[in-house]
Amino acid sequence: MKELEEVLQDWEAVIGLEIHAELTTLHTKMFCSCPIEFGAEPNTHTCPVCLGLPGALPVPNKDAIRSIVKAGLATNCEIEKHSMFYRKGYFYPDMAKNFQTTQGPVAFCMRGHLDLEVEGKAALERPDIEKDADGGYVAHVGITRIHMEEDAGKMTHLGGAEGRIDGADRSLVDYNRAGTPLIELVTEPDLRSPEEARLFMQKLRQIYLAIGISDCSMEEGSMRCDGNVSLRRRGAKEFGIKTELKNMNSFKNLHDGLAYEICRQAEVLEEGGIIYQETRHWEPGAKRTIVMRVKETADDYRMFPDPDLAPFDLSDEFIEGVRAELPELPDEKRDRFIAEHGLPKADAAAIAGDVAMAELFDTAAEGLEDGEAKKLANILLNDLSAWANENNATVADLAASPAHLASLAKLLAADTISSKQGKEVIAAIIADDVDPEAYVEEHGMKQTTDTGAIEQLVEQLMQENPDKVAAYRDGKKGLQGFFMGQIMKAMKGQGNPKVISKIVTDKLEG
Repeated sequence: MKELEEVLQDWEAVIGLEIHAELTTLHTKMFCSCPIEFGAEPNTHTCPVCLGLPGALPVPNKDAIRSIVKAGLATNCEIEKHSMFYRKGYFYPDMAKNFQTTQGPVAFCMRGHLDLEVEGKAALERPDIEKDADGGYVAHVGITRIHMEEDAGKMTHLGGAEGRIDGADRSLVDYNRAGTPLIELVTEPDLRSPEEARLFMQKLRQIYLAIGISDCSMEEGSMRCDGNVSLRRRGAKEFGIKTELKNMNSFKNLHDGLAYEICRQAEVLEEGGIIYQETRHWEPGAKRTIVMRVKETADDYRMFPDPDLAPFDLSDEFIEGVRAELPELPDEKRDRFIAEHGLPKADAAAIAGDVAMAELFDTAAEGLEDGEAKKLANILLNDLSAWANENNATVADLAASPAHLASLAKLLAADTISSKQGKEVIAAIIADDVDPEAYVEEHGMKQTTDTGAIEQLVEQLMQENPDKVAAYRDGKKGLQGFFMGQIMKAMKGQGNPKVISKIVTDKLEG
């Protein structure tokens, strides 16, 4: 097959996403009082309602409705005051009652959008679009709807390849997850590259985490994505036949699965073949998609209004109450970090996109000068993030106090200690939350910035090495490192490297 970059020269990809997120911050299921708990013993959190036993009546979870309205407001959706639940025919073992309770044509949240700032390598997948001076562009992605439904149970297939039903000896079902509140966001077919799809899902995940409705764990399945993709020749208006991709449970899988499917469809079409509307499974190990089933149509689901659930009428008071609960969203936080602390855009975006890190930065950066705040940002993004990755933790798990991190940022910004010494202090803060100033004083780490003393040492060294001075002035500029090293050695590592470098250079050039 051709590479993606070559395919996109002649073909335009049309991509839409369906992103599911479980409302894991709630305590109970959507229509019953069974607890939500990932990893619990199988089939221990079930009841007549979520198992669909005769005579059981569902009762909607008000906090779940509040959460979906919050999601809609955070993604620029219009909130529909009148909507209702439907029964969707669902003949598969992971839903005991043989139907899924979901919303019909009118969802709680309709007609929203998100704007994606596509930069760097991500922008290279769009050869058709005009870029700005920095080589990026903004993609406007419409959101058709966000609707509420209940999740299905979990199937485990034993004996098959890669845990799939194909070739399995037997299958087990756990109904603990059945009935968990789930929201599904459906985009318009506005995405045009795998990178745009990845960025959209990353941005949505940051928003959901910021508003506190889900843990968005792709590893545990609380955030999942299906992708619909078709191709059309560049310049064509009509959409091609689409396929749906399943099992894209990471940002990388989302990108790679869509990229493969785009290249596969291009190969089929260029050879005169036909694309069938079907659901395909992404196999990360084999790096390919395979057919799962022919795609269902809306008629196959035989949807009708749920007779056990009354229509919803959301009041203005309820909607505005939810709006008042919205926190500062990641894009707003990013812009504030840039305006208040002078952070580079990439650093501000990275911190704003992590709820715990943003909270820590906000507290620690209060009262810091711009240069100090930038040092603090570097500590968070490099040292503390590295620790979190190595320990399978988050920045929120650190015992480091904001005051001590701010103190360290000040020491680094003032060149009181070197960046190498800073690493040692950071390690001590992570381990024991030490006071940086006390630690530096106790270990004699303060750098000397006494220019008079440094000049005296440099002049003495030059007098002792006239041949090296002459060689430097004849063009062997690398000897500057020799003089730097000797001065640092004489000062037992306590000299400020920036000050020493400037004085050595000035003396040697003079």
